[in-house]
This record gives sequence, C-alpha cells and structure tokens, in this order.
Amino acid sequence: MTAAMFSPDLAETDPPLPILYQDDHLVAVHKPSGLLVHRSMIDRHETRFALQTVRNQLGRHVYGVHRLDKGTSGVLLFALDKETARLLGACFERQEVAKTYLAVVRGHPPETGRIDHALSRRRDDAEWVGDRSSDEAQPAVSDFRRLATCELPHQVDRYPTSRYALVEVTPHTGRRHQIRRHLKHIAHPIIGDATFGKGRHNRLFQQLFGCHRMLLACVRMQLRHPVNGRPLDLCAPPDGEFAAVLAALGWKEREIGSG
Repeated sequence: MTAAMFSPDLAETDPPLPILYQDDHLVAVHKPSGLLVHRSMIDRHETRFALQTVRNQLGRHVYGVHRLDKGTSGVLLFALDKETARLLGACFERQEVAKTYLAVVRGHPPETGRIDHALSRRRDDAEWVGDRSSDEAQPAVSDFRRLATCELPHQVDRYPTSRYALVEVTPHTGRRHQIRRHLKHIAHPIIGDATFGKGRHNRLFQQLFGCHRMLLACVRMQLRHPVNGRPLDLCAPPDGEFAAVLAALGWKEREIGSG
C-alpha cells in the first residue's frame, strides 16, 4: 500500500479532485486524464499526483489500493487508514471489485465478445498495490459490449472513410494496461493511446475534435464496503474532452446507457 501525509505547501497549488464518495474509511475521486496516481520511475518529471492531491485536499493520510493509467480517467479509490487499505487491497487481489470502462476504438468490433489473452506483467506498474510482479504471461480476461458506432468521411488508412465505435469493457483480471492491450489484440485500439494505438487515428481526433487525451475511462466501480459490508456503486461519467467527443459523434448519454 502507498500512504501520503498532508503537505500545506502543495495544498495551495493542487486543484481539488471531484469527490464521488467519502466516509470515515475510504474516499473515491474522479481522476482526470493526464494525472499519475503516484510517483513513477517512468514519469520522473511529473510533479502532480492524485495521491498527494487527495491527501492535501482532505488534510489527512490516504492510502493507495489500486491504480489507473496516467491517461485513463474515472473512479479512483483510496483508503483512509491502514486496516481499510489492507482490506481493500485484498478485495482487489481476490477480484471482488467490478469495474466498467468506456472506450472509443478504431473500427467496428462485434456487438459483444470476450478477450481471453494472457499478458505479461512488469515490475514498474503492477495493477494491484503490493502484488508481486514478473515477466511471465498471466491469464487476462476482458468482456466487451459495443454501444455505438460511426463512420467519418475522412480517409486515414486505405479506405475513403474511417470507422469508430464506443465500447463498454469489463475486465475480469487486473493486468498492466489490460484493456489497452486487449483491444489492440483484437485490432480495435483505443483512440488517443500513444503506446498501443494508431497515430494517424489519434491525430484525426486531435484535428477534428481537439481531443488530446486517451479515450478510456473507468466510469463505474462496484464493491462491498470493506468495513460494513454495504454495497458501493461509484460512478464517474465521462467529462471534458471525452464528453465533447461523445457529443460531437452524436452518442447521447441516454443511448449509451441503454441496452
């Protein structure tokens, strides 16, 4: 687990994160795209981290129990004491936390599907805090559901038009970059993904919609409260550039939520 203490010097400079839920044991926030959860050897130049921001925002210790990629927005959960951190960490490791993501991808994938494709793990970005990592491929499973499609009159590849889709993804395991790597594996990479995506499609969304972020968001997290056992249903609808893209493509929220 990763803990952070209050720092008054940083509290005045870091804008607060929207709080989705808070009680005496845990807090959930809406992490924006582009913000690291905590310090990383890969992004040594970064000076802002969600862990420190929430710590300063609440003026108390916070403990990281899971992670979101820097480019991914959405529900991010922290514990407020060591025992809750231990309990939450165990919930994630036992895969007792249901997470739902939205992603805009290249092409039109099938209406529904399961991606059962093993992925390697890497030491610098383990999905679960405290979990041991190795380079060996481990089982990874993700379910997806196509919610909406579009075809833009712009040639990017060899075709005169370009197809895109909005998909809902439910990962059943927690491997590094699992959703991003799984969607690339089925040839439907996420728009805005500089590592696993397609640069030409990313640039088209920058030009057409002014979108410079990865279009992946954790929009829902469901779990049992680790202390009182009550069900928690934490939601963070897409906002900012993600919401603007959805609106520009005519993918209304009520249509996204239907079915």
